[in-house]
Order: sequence, then structure tokens, then C-alpha cells
Amino acid sequence: MASPQVVLITGVGKGIGASLARIYLSRPNHIVIGSVRNDTKVAELKSFPTASGTYLLLVHIDSGSLDDPKEALAKIQQAGVDHIDVVIANAGGYPTPVPLDGVERKDLMSCFEVNAAAPLLLFQTFKPLLQKASAPKWIVISTSAGSVGYIGVIGSHILPAYGASKAALNWFTQSIHFTNEWLTVVTLHPGLVQTNQGNWVARKVGLEQAPTTIQESSSSIVKVVDGATREGTSGKFISAPEGTELPW
Repeated sequence: MASPQVVLITGVGKGIGASLARIYLSRPNHIVIGSVRNDTKVAELKSFPTASGTYLLLVHIDSGSLDDPKEALAKIQQAGVDHIDVVIANAGGYPTPVPLDGVERKDLMSCFEVNAAAPLLLFQTFKPLLQKASAPKWIVISTSAGSVGYIGVIGSHILPAYGASKAALNWFTQSIHFTNEWLTVVTLHPGLVQTNQGNWVARKVGLEQAPTTIQESSSSIVKVVDGATREGTSGKFISAPEGTELPW
């Protein structure tokens, strides 16, 4: 049998992360590594039926921890995993939205730690396993709210801490693209998704709920990941549901 496809997804406890994990668990000959903060929230994922030769490996990563990624790496290697083909940095934080004039420093620092610094640390930690894959991919789940060019178009100024931290994530991701020519690097907007956060934003712009279901979002993300190449996709900021590029 061919070497298994190894996919690491952060934040599989709920929402898009859990849906992404289920998609890959449905594919044969896959090792799906999912990071969680709380094991008690993944009972449904643990019981999800897997395809032939596929299994789930859970690791603990709290985005605020400097040690968790290293400990997760050690657990993964102890399980016999010697490479990672795809990392989907999905985990992130979303504080209670506060207008720009009232946003507090602690909220800014918290968002930057979770949404920008944590994914960078994740890359630094798992880079050696990515380098052992034949066609490695580093995929980051960002948001159109992190696009500086879109602030006036979509009114993302209502999300100052979140938007600014995702803009920083975009910067780090582009830097990873330009400094690692062996790697396919893609920044993705998952759509305005029917999560608590997405529905809040939708109501702010006059919609009853967000237009994109979690399943639609995760399926579109996987479609982009499957087709991503260094030559054709790497270094781009893509809206997954539409498959179109977004301005930085």
C-alpha cells in the first residue's frame, strides 16, 4: 500500500475544523491529525466512521501555549508519523466585536497571539515534517476581514482586533510562501459561514444568517487544497466558495 496521506488540521473541536476532519476521514489511506483544546468536545468526531486504512489522531494544542506544538509534534512522531502532506491552520480566535474607538489593547494582543503568532509557531514546529513530504501544502484559514483592500468594500472596520490580526496572519503566510520555494502556500477565506461569528456579521449587514453552510465552506476549502500547486496557487489569497482571488 502507498504511504498514507497525512493531514494536520488545527481546531477540529467544532465548526469548519470538525467538518474538514470528517471529509478527510472519509477518504481511504489517510492519517488525520486534529488539534483540540478540550478532548471532551470531540466525542462525535472520535466515533465518525473512517474509510479503509484511515484513522484519527488527536493532539492537544492551545493557541496561547508555547509548549503545546512541540508536545504535539513529539506525540505525532511517537505514533510513527514521519511526514505531513497538508497542514490546514484553521484554529483562531474571535473576540466580542468592539468598535475601533473602543477596542482595548488586551483584545488586540489576544487576537494577535491566537490568529497570527500561533499559526507562525505551528509552521516553525512542523516545518521539518512538511519537508519530508513529496508535495507539501501549508494552508491557512484567514478571512476577507483581514484584507486591507476590502475594508471599505465590506465594512470590516467593525472587527478591528480580529481583522488586524488576520491581516498579520496574511503577512506571515505570504512570507512563508516567498521563503520556502519547496512548499505550496495558500491563504483562504472560508466564506461568510453559518457559525456564531458568521451569523453575527451577517445580521450586521442586513442578512438573516450567513449565506454559506459549514459543509459548503469545508467542501470548497478541500477542493482548493486538492488542486493547489506551487506554480498555480501558491502565494494567493483565495475565497474558497467562489474560487476567486481577493486583494491583500
